[in-house]
Amino acid sequence: MSFSGHQPPPIFKRGPAPLARLFVLVSVCLVLLVADLRFRYLEVLRHALSVVTYPLQMAAATPADVVRNASRYFATLLEVQLENAELRRQQLGAGERLLRFELLEQENAHLRELLAMSGRVAVKSIAADILYNAPDPFARKVILDRGAQQGVEPGLAVVDAWGVVGQVTRVHPVQSEVTLLTDRNQAIPVSVVRNGVRGVLFGAGGGRLEMRFVLADADIQPGDRLVTSGLDGVFVPGLPVATVSSVDRAADAFARIDCAPLAAVERSVQVLVIGRAAYPPPPPAAETGAGR
Repeated sequence: MSFSGHQPPPIFKRGPAPLARLFVLVSVCLVLLVADLRFRYLEVLRHALSVVTYPLQMAAATPADVVRNASRYFATLLEVQLENAELRRQQLGAGERLLRFELLEQENAHLRELLAMSGRVAVKSIAADILYNAPDPFARKVILDRGAQQGVEPGLAVVDAWGVVGQVTRVHPVQSEVTLLTDRNQAIPVSVVRNGVRGVLFGAGGGRLEMRFVLADADIQPGDRLVTSGLDGVFVPGLPVATVSSVDRAADAFARIDCAPLAAVERSVQVLVIGRAAYPPPPPAAETGAGR
């Protein structure tokens, strides 16, 4: 028996050599590739295999698709939330600017009306803003942002674009106090535009006015317009003050006349302080004949 090499047992049948089998398989593959390239006979088989393997491909790609879609969803959601927050901020800013523009437009219109009022009365006027209400709960007074340094004096009339608001009652260097027309201690001489009937208008509280010391048979009717008469030498004559609301002649010798202010007494923000009318200087004294 020889031990020089390994020999298979004689009981097993030997096939072709490995190199020969490799050559045969490579040849078959080349033939199949050339035949498929030339005749396309494996196209149907490929289509069938693609249909069969499609669910497996989708199942294999599902985890990656889920992760990718989830990341895209959350990224898009975050982007949309940030964009919505920015749009809300822009909307709030635009709303704030719109409100400021509307307020400025109203103030400009109001100031133009005030300037028109100033032109009508033809006297010196001082524009002022109402800062706040006076701390006295029993009086209707407000504080202006103009005082003695700006030329405000006690007793001057304060008006808005529609009529008299009140009267300056106290003056500080940079502020002044105004007693509103509706205060119970405020009085103003007035006259009826229609016929010139004169009286005194007093504040009655609660935003109301009352014309007193007018005889019961005086020709005053609801709807009559009242203006300052100027008899006190303080208020410029002709300033709009109020309209007559009702007339009660059955009380006593004097009629009870309720009035409503024309001005926005309780709501005005910008006002004018109206100076006293400047009367012309007296004529120079006539020369005597002493020097003749």
